[in-house]
Amino acid sequence: MSADPAYTSRLDLQFNAPARLGDTSIEADDVARHIHDELMLDGSSRLNLATFVSTWMEPQARSLMAEAFDKNMIDKDEYPATAAIETRCVSMVADLFHAPGLDPADAASATGVSTIGSSEAVMLGGLALKWRWRLARQAAGKDTSRPNLVLGSNVQVVWEKFCRYFDVEPRYLPMAPDRYTITAEQVVGAVDENTIGVVAILGTTFTGEFEPVAEIAEALDALAASGGPDVDIHVDAASGGFVAPFLHPELRWDFRLPRVASINVSGHKYGLTYPGVGFVVWRDRGRLPEELVFRVSYLGGDMPTFTLNFSRPGNQVIGQYYNFLRLGREGYAKVMGALQRIARWIADELGKLPGVRVVADGSAIPVVAFALADDLGFDVHELSHALRAEGWQVPAYPMPDGAEGLSVLRIVIREGFSGELAQALVKSISTAMGELAQGGQKPRRHFAH
Repeated sequence: MSADPAYTSRLDLQFNAPARLGDTSIEADDVARHIHDELMLDGSSRLNLATFVSTWMEPQARSLMAEAFDKNMIDKDEYPATAAIETRCVSMVADLFHAPGLDPADAASATGVSTIGSSEAVMLGGLALKWRWRLARQAAGKDTSRPNLVLGSNVQVVWEKFCRYFDVEPRYLPMAPDRYTITAEQVVGAVDENTIGVVAILGTTFTGEFEPVAEIAEALDALAASGGPDVDIHVDAASGGFVAPFLHPELRWDFRLPRVASINVSGHKYGLTYPGVGFVVWRDRGRLPEELVFRVSYLGGDMPTFTLNFSRPGNQVIGQYYNFLRLGREGYAKVMGALQRIARWIADELGKLPGVRVVADGSAIPVVAFALADDLGFDVHELSHALRAEGWQVPAYPMPDGAEGLSVLRIVIREGFSGELAQALVKSISTAMGELAQGGQKPRRHFAH
């Protein structure tokens, strides 16, 4: 009798990863072990404080999502239960954002769609703005060749993609050294008759702050009333849409403001679902031009669709539906409250360290950003690198145009990040700063001798 050693497959003995399809097949266990070993080189997702994307879900949700990997969301006639769940999720999001005219007995009364994250949702929201502007201009016999979109230099790169892909001039509003959001005055000064819309962010990527949506809406209302252009607002609530309703319920940023035409949100961020799922919802059906809706009959029924992606698995929507049912408003409020308390504690503790200036303290969404004094002898990039040696992934980056003289480190607190981990993180930051101040990281003894 002989036994094969553990690591003697063809894959395990070669030094270069294959870049071409092999000539022969390999045992399933050998392939799985080989790929598993390579993935060990990735950082721990739970310690990745750079990402807003959820890295933990309950096992029941994971099991349900696994059951739906093979269901194609676009095949609504073949998978009617999955399609109905998607419709309910869209209705729940629209209701959470105070969309008017919803029928509690009819989930289909909401206007919106699930997407692959907020990137697709942003594209769809932007397209609706452009088409509504163009249709209005055509009806008035006016030129439609120069559409522009007003937005801050702090927007996520997907907005830059939208403008480039769909031929829209981006009008970026700069930040300031001590201001990292746009203002109503900037917006009014930038819009004109060719403006398809204004983008306001609820939870910026750089600092997690809320832009003053209500103030922007009020300024645009006054501009329209005085004979100026009548411009809609799209709220990019990718990060804050599932936070603000529970931590800041009194904040008016959504469809309670008539000027807000559409909103996007990421379910895979503070919606607490694994990537990638997002939603875009409109105030009413009139805000989504019918010309953008396609109807296909070759999937078994007459199916209206307004998405950039076609085939995609239904498991993300199933995971989101699980969270909606499992948590409800009470559960989301508890989760967001806990994450905010951890973020505020981290901000308070970091503020006590010499040379640290807290830029964002987690009071909007659970995000902490901090800068370092120039005289410490090291910068944020060196500190980020030192933390990576401890397993922590904390990004360092310059602030956007207008405030680019400042570089910060950002910490995103997500579900699954405990108070104990927060204490360990602050200790690691303090220790790394001390070692860097002495001229570099010193070797650490992992065992007592």
